[in-house]
Amino acid sequence: MPHSAPGQHSPAPTSPTHAHVTENHWAAVALIAASTFVVVAAEMMPVGLLTPIGAALVESEGTIGLSLVITGLVAAATAPFVPVVTRRFYRRSTLIVLMLFVAAANALTALAPSFAVLAVARVLLGVSMGGVWALAASLAPRLVETRSVGLATTIIFSGIAVASVLGVPAGTYIGAAAGWSVAFWALSCAAAVIALAMFAVLPTMPADQALSLGSLLEAFRNPGVRVGIAITALLVTAHFAAYTYVRPGLEFFAGANASQVGTMLLIYGALGVVGNFIAGPFAAKSSKTVVVVLSVGIALTLALFPIWAATLIAGALLMAVWGFFYGGVSVSTQTWIAHAAPAHREAASALWVAVFNASIALGAFVGGRVHDHSGPRSVFWIAAGIATLAMLLAVIRNPVAAKQEQTT
Repeated sequence: MPHSAPGQHSPAPTSPTHAHVTENHWAAVALIAASTFVVVAAEMMPVGLLTPIGAALVESEGTIGLSLVITGLVAAATAPFVPVVTRRFYRRSTLIVLMLFVAAANALTALAPSFAVLAVARVLLGVSMGGVWALAASLAPRLVETRSVGLATTIIFSGIAVASVLGVPAGTYIGAAAGWSVAFWALSCAAAVIALAMFAVLPTMPADQALSLGSLLEAFRNPGVRVGIAITALLVTAHFAAYTYVRPGLEFFAGANASQVGTMLLIYGALGVVGNFIAGPFAAKSSKTVVVVLSVGIALTLALFPIWAATLIAGALLMAVWGFFYGGVSVSTQTWIAHAAPAHREAASALWVAVFNASIALGAFVGGRVHDHSGPRSVFWIAAGIATLAMLLAVIRNPVAAKQEQTT
């Protein structure tokens, strides 16, 4: 397979794109996980820094929370088209360029003197993040043998959970110690380093020449894909309606300060990693069962949060439970999609990424409006109701038809 420089045009491959993988590229899998870590940490970073960013830019916490809305909407709008637009380029080249955009977006965020400039930076982040997610979600079969695809997928999505462990809490601590802009400079440097490492570590991976807008439509016509997308939308909307405003929520419910919020976010993230690695293997066997269990856990935790999170210890325990259940959402819903459309994995993954990020934006928007008008209690209870809808849908529907499910 010929090699090309980053961004170099590549001729259409003459062999099937998804040829049988005979060698496991675990270093490449780890690097893809690192890329998902950085883009998710960058997207979520304002969660732990709402208060200082708002103070610096003279904006309300609800307005700063809109930075997540901007990123999510842009990522949702662009993610389905990145694989199509770049189908004549090697996946390694595309990922390198996207990570350089991530580095630039975080640098611009760190320099932002106003919300308008911050918004521009978040648009650039949304484009690059949507592309990274859309490609990363479908790369496991290209990097490892068939029997290892489930583990590789879990590792790739662990970047999301680890971003909660090291990304948002670290950003909260850095913001308290050195200023919020330093946290975004750190993300910019990390993205640049990953881009360089990709050049050395990733195989070139020709794109799927058959991928087109028509393949996106064909994947969406699959009933299992549509159900998986709907469940994803409900769970992610519910989560981010509450999680985007968890800092002011913890300050209100438990009287937590910035350092204590950082500790609770660290606890949340640590259990999120555990949840991810526990949910992954079980979802590979029965994505329906795992999605139902996670939906129930998230709905109950959000409903109980305004009632039980009255002390620091209770708040920390609830954050741990919340992290455990939500940590498995990405890998389990993506597995649902993969089970529903194994022949259109890249197209279905692109649709899933679009919906995931649109739901982040919707959740942040809904949470912000409710928070600013009705306070944090209403935010958590409305989020719990949305998660309950996801649970009901997962109970009554399946990722594939009964006959297919028996052979999956």
